[in-house]
Amino acid sequence: MTDSRNRVLVGVGGGIAAYKICEVVSTLAKAGVEVRVILTDSAQQFISSLTLATLARHPAYTDADFWQPTHARPLHIELGEWADVLLMAPLTANTLAKLAYGLADNLLTNTVLASACPILLAPAMNTDMWQQISVQRNWEMLKTDRRYHSIGPGAGVLACDRVGSGRMAEPAELLPYLESLLHTNGTRDLAGKQILISAGGTREYLDPVRFLGNPSTGKMGVALAQAALHRGAQVTLVHAPMQADLLTRLSGVTQIPVTSAAEMQQAMHQHFAKADWTVMAAAVADARPAHYSPTKLPKAALPEALPLISVPDIVAELSQLKHPHQLLVGFAAQTGDFVTPALEKLTRKNLDAIAANPIDQIHSGFGSDQNQAVLLDRTGRKEAIAPCSKLQMAHRLYEFLQGLENKK
Repeated sequence: MTDSRNRVLVGVGGGIAAYKICEVVSTLAKAGVEVRVILTDSAQQFISSLTLATLARHPAYTDADFWQPTHARPLHIELGEWADVLLMAPLTANTLAKLAYGLADNLLTNTVLASACPILLAPAMNTDMWQQISVQRNWEMLKTDRRYHSIGPGAGVLACDRVGSGRMAEPAELLPYLESLLHTNGTRDLAGKQILISAGGTREYLDPVRFLGNPSTGKMGVALAQAALHRGAQVTLVHAPMQADLLTRLSGVTQIPVTSAAEMQQAMHQHFAKADWTVMAAAVADARPAHYSPTKLPKAALPEALPLISVPDIVAELSQLKHPHQLLVGFAAQTGDFVTPALEKLTRKNLDAIAANPIDQIHSGFGSDQNQAVLLDRTGRKEAIAPCSKLQMAHRLYEFLQGLENKK
């Protein structure tokens, strides 16, 4: 996280899910983010202030600090003004009710009212508690306040052995959302937009166990989906095979799994008409074996020369269907001179914009957690993005597209 806004205040409520906050705080601190932690009295029954203070590299605050005149200014005022983003996790039913009605009877709730930053809520509680009419009423009330962003709860086996909704979001979901909020200051400037994204590397099978493919992991597509979701868009992700842990980070995103280029072609055509922006980040195969064997071919039966046939050019097809209000964006992964081929692709395929990626440089390319690019659009604009997280690059791309849309 390299944004100049890098101060995160973490409010920990009383619940067994508090143990997950250790990873969040530790990861933020290691990334250079300034972290402060407030624990409610009930939170201290599950995790110690010493643990979180050690991980945050700064003393953690409790109500004992709130009621002591040891600060030059009231502590809740200082913390509220200091925070760029406030994470409340786990958010309990008790604290949820206080937030809904503007109550403030401890350090955490007073700090909320004394702050103006975006707040990320991660509820965690028993399924029956979560489903209570009163809890859902409070939850819906909070969601009308644009300061509040929410993630979860998910479903699964709870600490009470109940199977159902109520699990707090995992750190792998919380951390990208915090990164987004630090970048955008909580803006929902993509609200009302439908964004369609393709991701991952397609597979073209020779037989049930062998295929032509590429090293794409889908990480860039996942980052694009996260960034769009965090900015308020409705997101559909058409994805080739990828690691399951990447897909579990996308609650709130409509996911459509495919394998081959033909399957991706069908899914993209099906959803394209409703999309305001379409981003083709997938690494789609250029060719497939001319013949498919429904049974595994013996090694001796493998052809010395493999006949290939071309697969559909999905993004070029979509460009022929595009309406004036739609934006269609491509990606161009290249070695060597990566800008010139991208410019040619931008024109030849009638795209609105393209991200040119150097895949032969450090901190970019397939499988990396970082990326770099040169963004180009049909009006001649050009913007270089230095190595950064793929989530940061996704945000930069959307901001680039907003500039293009504003010129229409």
